[in-house]
Amino acid sequence: MSDLIILGTGVHAAEMAEIVEQINRIEPTWNLLGFIAPNEQTDRAGEEINGYPILGTRKVLADYPDVWYVPDNGFPDLVGIPAQRLASIVAPSSFVSRTARIGAGCVVYPNCFIGLNVTLGHRVFILSGSIINHDDKLGDRVVVCSSVSLAGFVTVEAGCYLGQACTIKQYLRIGRGSLIGMGSIVVKDVPPNSVMVGNPARKLRDRNVLLIS
Repeated sequence: MSDLIILGTGVHAAEMAEIVEQINRIEPTWNLLGFIAPNEQTDRAGEEINGYPILGTRKVLADYPDVWYVPDNGFPDLVGIPAQRLASIVAPSSFVSRTARIGAGCVVYPNCFIGLNVTLGHRVFILSGSIINHDDKLGDRVVVCSSVSLAGFVTVEAGCYLGQACTIKQYLRIGRGSLIGMGSIVVKDVPPNSVMVGNPARKLRDRNVLLIS
């Protein structure tokens, strides 16, 4: 088993610990050491989250040179964390096609579908019950909320946020940094840095997002 640390201390980080446990019940893979807080304001070193300790902030990373890391969707950046030490975790109840390509630091929650020839960039975070259909391409730092449905050949550029239960028509492109509102139905391409809402989705306003690796 390999040592693993979850980067983050929020609700999703706590849930990720249980996904790790589910993986281990099928095949012992990870020795979960605990959590790293994103900054000094959230440092609660010594406390426990869902049965595992908060180890401190990124200042203690030097004490764990050979571990693997997996970030939650709220961890601000990975400065000082070697890219080659990023792990991805996939809940065992999710279907992932053997032709799919999953980047470093991705998290896939239970009961998702990742179809034929899907490509996930780095740090893609997919919540429960989402459908990523064949030939979809998701860029780095994309967040997919629960019950999102992407038809085939959809491209979602880096830094996008897809709100709960939104649906995106096939062959569309969602521009970099855009936010698709909860329950929205997207039927045409979305320009970069757009906030889209409604059925059919319309642009509400601009969205300015600073993307940090």
